Amino acid sequence: MKSALKKELNLLDIFCVATGAMISSGLFILPGMAFAKAGPAVIISYILAGILCIPSLMSNAELITAMPKAGGDYFYIMRGFGPLLGTVAGFSSWFSLSLKGAFALVGMGTYLSLITDMPLNLIAVLCCLVFVVLNLLGVKEAGRLQVMLVVGLLAILISYVLWGFRSINPVHFTPFFSKGLSPVFATASFVFISYGGLTKIAALAEETRDPGRTLPLGMVLSIIVTAIIYTFVIFVTIGVLDPDRLGSTLVPISDGAGAFGSNGLKIAISIAAFLAFISTANSAIMTASRYPLGMSRDKLIPAYFQKLSVRSNIPYIAVLVTGSFMVLALLFLRLELLVKVASSILLLLFMFANLTVILFRESKILSYRPKFRSPFYPYLQIIGILGGLFLLIEMGAFIMLLTMLFLLLGFIWYKFYGQKRSSRDSALIYALEKLVAKDKELTSDNLLTELKDIVIQRDRMTEDRFHKMVQESQVVDIEQPMRWRDFFKDMSRILGTETGQDADGIFMKLVEREEESSTVLRKGLAIPHIVVKGENVFRIILARARSGIIFPDDKLAHIIFILAGSSDERNLHLKVLAAIAQITEAPGFDEKWFEARNEDELKNIVLLAERRRVV
Repeated sequence: MKSALKKELNLLDIFCVATGAMISSGLFILPGMAFAKAGPAVIISYILAGILCIPSLMSNAELITAMPKAGGDYFYIMRGFGPLLGTVAGFSSWFSLSLKGAFALVGMGTYLSLITDMPLNLIAVLCCLVFVVLNLLGVKEAGRLQVMLVVGLLAILISYVLWGFRSINPVHFTPFFSKGLSPVFATASFVFISYGGLTKIAALAEETRDPGRTLPLGMVLSIIVTAIIYTFVIFVTIGVLDPDRLGSTLVPISDGAGAFGSNGLKIAISIAAFLAFISTANSAIMTASRYPLGMSRDKLIPAYFQKLSVRSNIPYIAVLVTGSFMVLALLFLRLELLVKVASSILLLLFMFANLTVILFRESKILSYRPKFRSPFYPYLQIIGILGGLFLLIEMGAFIMLLTMLFLLLGFIWYKFYGQKRSSRDSALIYALEKLVAKDKELTSDNLLTELKDIVIQRDRMTEDRFHKMVQESQVVDIEQPMRWRDFFKDMSRILGTETGQDADGIFMKLVEREEESSTVLRKGLAIPHIVVKGENVFRIILARARSGIIFPDDKLAHIIFILAGSSDERNLHLKVLAAIAQITEAPGFDEKWFEARNEDELKNIVLLAERRRVV
């Protein structure tokens, strides 16, 4: 059963999913391990990792608002580079987010093991099963829990910072680069997974209300709040905790609270950590499970991953498989290895997000219409790609080898399963078309149509009569210059066929209308319009004349809309004229009209334009 997901998430939900996904193990477990690698300069490692996320944040925000569909970064990488890299990206995103969730569950088990004798991995597995059940109940329920968890978490962490500032020992920060400068960069790549929550909310785009505004705003607010929290909490923890103890503990923030506060504060921090782990594990299952759903829609994995529960509209097969994979990761992967592999894959995905923005921008697909556009293009994207590559190299040869092995498995899956079943256009093909003699046989209109449909669904565009008439209209693309009478003769034959009326009669009406007063409304635009016989008759012809139609007084028109309607459609006639005027006066319309590569793109320019709907 294939169905659309419900739009039930608002700005607060999105902010809390992303923030809760980032403030968890990256804060409550990793600082101790990271401090052992970089010393007090670990603060710079966290800041550097956050800064290097900014280009990818901007690129993700642009791509998500252009294509708010389940599957997040998989969906737009698939549309950018095609099914081969789409397969690798889909598995990589799912794998990375699942591992981050598993990492959070390990953290939860670490804190719970302080009060129980149960094995750490068993605790983590049981917690995973609880969250699988919660996510099967519905995204709205999971989202509500996320908001409560994150609000409580932030309140406790702010209290920790304010209280701990009074007890900071400056000696703990000297020497600041105690391990040297190089480990600072290597540690930045190690803690990069701490910001992995940014990719998670992309997976929930299809379930978000007003994604064009909600998603970019939620992402920006989330990374600002998270970076500030990381910096101040780690600063306080280094300042209050003995360096030897900090470098060896898996519960650094809890130990920090015990060093300067009462036992009550330590308990509060342990509660905050537990809330953080719950929120990350919950959001990991919530978001990672949307990747198998998106891949299944594209026929890259079996169709049963699309199945939605009747009651909650949740992709329950995808949720169950994601939970099972996290259980396996908990049982068989070491903590540090789990973190490094997940971080390396996350870096690759962020680099691909930047590449995908460049690809869509340079392919100049007119149906690519993001609500948010990344600033400083393409410099920000280039910085993001080079920064990601630098951090990836810093992770070392063994982790690079494991990452390449994982990517190879993705290639093998596509070769033996996906290649036979999935065939999609990509922005890469459209970009190549510009370089190789504009070979029309290279491309089809599948991607253009899909992106157009996404924009219509995203912006809730009403398919009014004008919309339907444009969809059904004839489009004429004229390369050579023509005199207006010759042009009208050709258009009269088309209108005569469509309305069942005499073409010569239509021609005479067009001529009389033009001689009465010019239909060239401005430089380059003409809207010849006539009244024809009959009832409920209305037709539109869209014409592009690259070299121009020469109207009386040598007026030249390249954009021509020809309207023919019966007298009973007078009101519609006037509204269509107003709609066309509004569309053609939009900034950049003429440039888009000339850049369109085929008839469908010409229609899409009109269909996707912002205008008042004709009721």
